[in-house]
Amino acid sequence: MSSTTAIQNETFANLLNDLQLGSYIPSANAETLLNVEHRYIKDLKINVSNVINNTQYLSKKEALLLALGVAINERYDLLKESLTQLAQQEGATDAELAEVTACTSLMNANNIFYRFRHFVNKEYYSTQPAGIKMSIMMNPVLGKEFFELLSLVISAVNGCEMCVTSHEQSVLQHGSSEARVYEAVKLGAIIKSLVTVLS
Repeated sequence: MSSTTAIQNETFANLLNDLQLGSYIPSANAETLLNVEHRYIKDLKINVSNVINNTQYLSKKEALLLALGVAINERYDLLKESLTQLAQQEGATDAELAEVTACTSLMNANNIFYRFRHFVNKEYYSTQPAGIKMSIMMNPVLGKEFFELLSLVISAVNGCEMCVTSHEQSVLQHGSSEARVYEAVKLGAIIKSLVTVLS
């Protein structure tokens, strides 16, 4: 094993350790990078660490809950389990964790539905009542601002323009800042990139 490979493997091991992914078995995607001493391993570790540990406008707990939402959205159970434990260590309650799951599920319904309306752009579809029950948005345990922020991140990951625009405006109306939005959406993008390598 070359010194570069050893460093790279150590970097990857440290990434897994930071995320408490001790039982992880490298995927074909991860193996592809590890087998050729790819420098992206270092980039990925730095990116993930920055969006979870070095945030300016998100608390560590908030960052982990947003990351958890992306892991749930991407159906990556191993990362979901580790992020759940990490969030609990930062004080996340069972009710808050459940709400992340509920919000992510609701956004998957809304993102598909409103993306369809936007793509087709016909009056009939746009004027029909959605009829999608969304009572959890009324009084979320995470608070309105963070619930909207999570909704925005999941909508950005899923690529729904209407939902992104709507939730971005709502987050700001609930007292957030563009800097906080920017940081949250970047976190979503980085966790999505992490899942791409790990899964």
